[in-house]
Amino acid sequence: MSEHNQSTINPVLTRIYKVLLSFFGTGYAPKAPGTVGSIASLPLVYFLELSSLTLIAKLIIYGILTLLAVYMAQSIQKAYGLKDPQWIVLDEVLGMLFGSLAMSSVSWQQLLILLIAFRFFDIIKLWPASYFDKLDHGAGTILDDVISGGFTALVLLAVNNFI
Repeated sequence: MSEHNQSTINPVLTRIYKVLLSFFGTGYAPKAPGTVGSIASLPLVYFLELSSLTLIAKLIIYGILTLLAVYMAQSIQKAYGLKDPQWIVLDEVLGMLFGSLAMSSVSWQQLLILLIAFRFFDIIKLWPASYFDKLDHGAGTILDDVISGGFTALVLLAVNNFI
């Protein structure tokens, strides 16, 4: 990441944002950081699926996390003149979380379907994900993957209910 531009945000906040946006450094993987971030999210997905949180509680939490991620991504991208840098993988984590809302159980099969379906949709960027992917804003960085998580949830619903 080029840091030659003068940051307009507090250096401590910059460090915190980078840690969170890179999902604790997984976004700095030398190859396929999006895939690494998606895989790194699996323990979080597993823990949250085992929790007693209701669907509504998860939606509220994931929605708040999405808004915070958009804000942090926009702050960093604006401060450093970046557009959707590869090291930001919190969007993959959020996409996986939203996709997991349709899991029928906490099994390795469901986690594998979640991972494969999410990576597929994250890569191909079906509309409206493709629209958000083109935005030069933190919202574009984050929301294209949240939408891909929605498509992933539809796949899980189909697998769990019709196949």
